[in-house]
Amino acid sequence: MSTLWVYLSASPLLWLCLTLGVYLAALKTQQRCGGTPWLNPVLLAVLMLVALLQASGTPYERYFEGAQFVHFLLGTATVALAVPLRRHWAQLRPQLGAAALGLLVGNGLGALLAVLLVRVAGAPAVVQASVAPRGVTAPVAMALAERIGGLPSLTAVLVIGSGILGATLASPWLNALGVRDPAARGLAIGCAAHGIGTARAFQEQALTGTFAGAAMAASALISSLWVPWMMRWL
Repeated sequence: MSTLWVYLSASPLLWLCLTLGVYLAALKTQQRCGGTPWLNPVLLAVLMLVALLQASGTPYERYFEGAQFVHFLLGTATVALAVPLRRHWAQLRPQLGAAALGLLVGNGLGALLAVLLVRVAGAPAVVQASVAPRGVTAPVAMALAERIGGLPSLTAVLVIGSGILGATLASPWLNALGVRDPAARGLAIGCAAHGIGTARAFQEQALTGTFAGAAMAASALISSLWVPWMMRWL
């Protein structure tokens, strides 16, 4: 069995299949528990994969040889959000002004407060630059981090962590605050939790997911312009 495992673990196809299988198992677990946001399938899948890699002694580089195919589809999935945007454009258009203002304030203050918080904690400049773009989707955030002198790998971890945390806590928090409007819920989730949060928003309803997708795309544009200038100013 040990020899067989060594042979299989060297195949990129194994880790691709395991990634998909683990996620499907996590998704099924969430569904069986009533779709609770506390059992976010991305979080469960990450924990299971980390445990599997740790137990098998598999380096991340070998795992990514197979997982890179899923990573490639991240950009495709992001672009595909244009489809629900087109379908719900009539509901989105009247609220563009208010949405744009909210996203400008949310992204601007979010990035500024994140950097100031780690600066007060004594973090070095490279960590500050890595934290600044953590509020946008991973491909954009990693590119921004590299441009302003941060560590793209650290930024990716922060982005994923923010997304999982937002996807898990957003619905309970918004419910507790009495926010019922799908547009407001979608904009808040998309701004705070980008791609993973948008996936969770679509689980609520299509209109909420549409506004979350619009917020995620707008946040990427806003942060691409704001974060480099902000870091030079700071």
